[in-house]
Amino acid sequence: MTATTAVEAGLLACHACGLIHRPPAAAHGAVCARCGSSLHFRKPDSLSRTWALLIASWVLIVPANVLPVMKTGSLFGSEKDTIFSGVVYLWTSGSWPLALILFTASIAVPFGKLAALTFLLVSVQQGSAWARRERTRLYRVLEFVGRWSMIDIYVAAMLTALVQFGSLMSIQAGSGAIAFGAVVVLTMFAAESFDPRLIWDPVEKNRG
Repeated sequence: MTATTAVEAGLLACHACGLIHRPPAAAHGAVCARCGSSLHFRKPDSLSRTWALLIASWVLIVPANVLPVMKTGSLFGSEKDTIFSGVVYLWTSGSWPLALILFTASIAVPFGKLAALTFLLVSVQQGSAWARRERTRLYRVLEFVGRWSMIDIYVAAMLTALVQFGSLMSIQAGSGAIAFGAVVVLTMFAAESFDPRLIWDPVEKNRG
């Protein structure tokens, strides 16, 4: 036995609130009865929008890791720190739990998210029916972890606000922080633009 999909049953879920609808044959222009959001069987231009945001993220992640994210100035001189140099400093100074947190949230998670989104896009464009449930779960994980990948930006912002001692010491966010923040925002938009229901479309095509 094969399960009937929502599209085959003529059902449509709202992307905003999840309310199930039975729209007319042409769902164009239909709105949710509960929240008023536009209804559509698939997110419009999902692949092209996700690819555009993902490519921009891959481009910006290079300066995000190469350029300094924080500039420290004092009477003894100035110093610029990148994300990786911050991880190395925390590790060598004995704060290895913080080093692991910073490495995971600021290096492993962003690169992992970009790689996972690239994998999902390529597999969907190739019409792959392999491990559909696992790929759907992977997408849900990407949605969940995306908000936690700006921890070093939070740290730099807090230090900038708290550690200001006039002419004695100053901390400023570097250009790398701007690039990294842009990467995080772009990947969040890319994950939001991707339609996970595209993963299951080959099932319906095979039935046809």
